[in-house]
Amino acid sequence: MKDIIKGCLSGERRSQEKLYKLFSSRMFGVCLQYSNQYDDAKDILQEGFIKVFSKLEQFDHRGSFEGWVRRIMINTALEKYRSHLHLYPLTEKDVNKEELIYEEVFEKLSANDLVKLMQELPPRYRMVFNLYAIEGYAHKEISEMLGITVGTSKSNLARARGILQEKVKRFYNTSEISRSDI
Repeated sequence: MKDIIKGCLSGERRSQEKLYKLFSSRMFGVCLQYSNQYDDAKDILQEGFIKVFSKLEQFDHRGSFEGWVRRIMINTALEKYRSHLHLYPLTEKDVNKEELIYEEVFEKLSANDLVKLMQELPPRYRMVFNLYAIEGYAHKEISEMLGITVGTSKSNLARARGILQEKVKRFYNTSEISRSDI
């Protein structure tokens, strides 16, 4: 990997092509999580790789290179949606206090089915859901990244979970998911 990075830093097209081929399919999956359309994900991927190549000298070889690339893709997706969308805050009374979704239900879904369901979420909810549930960020970090309050992050996550729960119910043609179903 160090040779490929060194070649990219020297401007070698072959090294850039190798780097792209090594990571493009995995990073496209990340981009799909943050977009609701295939073409948008492709745009994010391309913009992200432009940033990877232009910022490659900033990679310090301390952590995982794939993690560094992934972070760039996520930030590119966030920048794209921040510039196009408004994240509308919800009040705490809008948040359903009961547990809205059970992780075990998602185990029954294929990865492709889950991605499709997540892509149907409104963008403001999809962003928070991905950052919290998929990427593992805390609500405080999400609030700073998206310029929203911690309460808005929590309520957007609760709404995303509620929407996903309804979509899963429809997916399984059930009127209610109970603990006995999982």
